[in-house]
Amino acid sequence: MGKPDAEGQGPSDGLPDLPPEWGRVVVPDDASELAYEAAQLRRELRRAPGQPGDGPRALALPLLVLLVALLTTLAGLLAVTWPRANRGADRPTPAPYSPPAALTGRALPALDLVDAGQAPVPLRGLLPAMIILVDGCTCPDRVAEAVVAAPAGVAVVTVTGGRTVPAPPPTRRDARALADPAGGLRSFVGQPARSGTATGLLVDRTGVVTRVLPELGPVDAYRADLTALAA
Repeated sequence: MGKPDAEGQGPSDGLPDLPPEWGRVVVPDDASELAYEAAQLRRELRRAPGQPGDGPRALALPLLVLLVALLTTLAGLLAVTWPRANRGADRPTPAPYSPPAALTGRALPALDLVDAGQAPVPLRGLLPAMIILVDGCTCPDRVAEAVVAAPAGVAVVTVTGGRTVPAPPPTRRDARALADPAGGLRSFVGQPARSGTATGLLVDRTGVVTRVLPELGPVDAYRADLTALAA
């Protein structure tokens, strides 16, 4: 079936039926009269989405997101695997240790140390005493201060590890230098020796630890506790 042509005549020869929604179709005699409509149609096609010219523009945003994600991943991998020469330098410095709080108030174990002649010396037989572990530092100035400040009847005992007995403290009847071959005293303290540091223990006549000095400092810091051992 055909539709009337522009002049209202019968079906056009050789033309298919046109959709009714197109309305009345007018075919001009001069094709140049369609130039304006053709130009307007080309402008509409250029603005329409999904045209071949819009492909790169439509894909730009997803490609940008993918590129950013890829670069972020690569940066993370490089940060983890890149060799660093100063890895050891940026580690935090360990805080100064302190013996367990439970050490104060505990009884000193019955340890046998040795003197310069390797004769056994029961440590508890020297109480009350200030015992200074000098396996990390001989610290002669600090030891001398303790010897001078100790009241009569209170021994000052320096102890080192192994069997080699260091030089004794300044001459005094209650000053002794001993060695601890078995390491029992250091084990009792519960902390390893540290270079440049001496550790002090104040022990009363009953064998109870009254104070621990993890880093032996000036005598004024413990003078009162040292004097109290003579009571």
